[in-house]
Amino acid sequence: MKEDEKLSPWKHKIHEIIYEADTPMGKLFDIILFIIIIFSVILIMLESVKAIDAEYHEILFVLEWIVTIFFTIEYIARIISIRKPSAYIFSFYGIIDFLSTIPLYISYIFAGSQVLLAVRAFRLLRVFRILKLARFLGEASQLKRALRASRAKITVFLFAVLIASVMMGTLMYLIEGDEAGFTSIPTSIYWTIVTLTTVGYGDIAPITPQGQAIATIIMLLGYGIIAVPTGMVTAEFSKQNKDTPDLKTSGSYVHINTQSCPTCSKEGHRDDATHCYNCGSILNE
Repeated sequence: MKEDEKLSPWKHKIHEIIYEADTPMGKLFDIILFIIIIFSVILIMLESVKAIDAEYHEILFVLEWIVTIFFTIEYIARIISIRKPSAYIFSFYGIIDFLSTIPLYISYIFAGSQVLLAVRAFRLLRVFRILKLARFLGEASQLKRALRASRAKITVFLFAVLIASVMMGTLMYLIEGDEAGFTSIPTSIYWTIVTLTTVGYGDIAPITPQGQAIATIIMLLGYGIIAVPTGMVTAEFSKQNKDTPDLKTSGSYVHINTQSCPTCSKEGHRDDATHCYNCGSILNE
């Protein structure tokens, strides 16, 4: 199919139903799809329980095939209802859709491939389209920029924490020894990191007063350490907010919808857009 070729009426209708979330049929399809995805994930969970699988294996197997056939038809429909199929096939959702469809088929060739059915849980990400959360992608990009801007500080901070963990771990190894479970320096470093991050598995614990005193210091440091990277990112995020003009208060705020390009399947277009921001194709034929 050529990229500049117009979609036939029936293909355009399919595209409107399965790609659009702003139309009544699109909303209904997305809700049905979301329910089936949740149902398929529950099926996978039930199949992993040996007692349930032993008693209801045939029923679960039939239901699994019904879900797989539905996903297969949906996958094919998505491919034929777009001008540039490769744009969808190699997209994030396209790869997830493919991986969540093939496991039951290849289970007849490779034993144990059914475990790949768990990939279907990733399809729950389509809730972003159903609930129209695409409008928050701008804030997500802002957070991404804040993380990138603070990565140097965070790297230095983590390196300092690692050095402190090595020093404290070595000290605990010398003080506690094998009797308390500190059998080696790597094991002691592991305990230090677990304690520093306030996880505290409890598999190793100091028994000497000196070791317990050091453990107390490490625990207190842990609470302070958790706040440091958070503060770094928050500071950068606040800086991003100051540097970015507020479109809502400036009067130039525009609503972003879930309309999908019939050529490249990109979403997140402005309501007043006539062409795709990614490939330039006409949005409404």
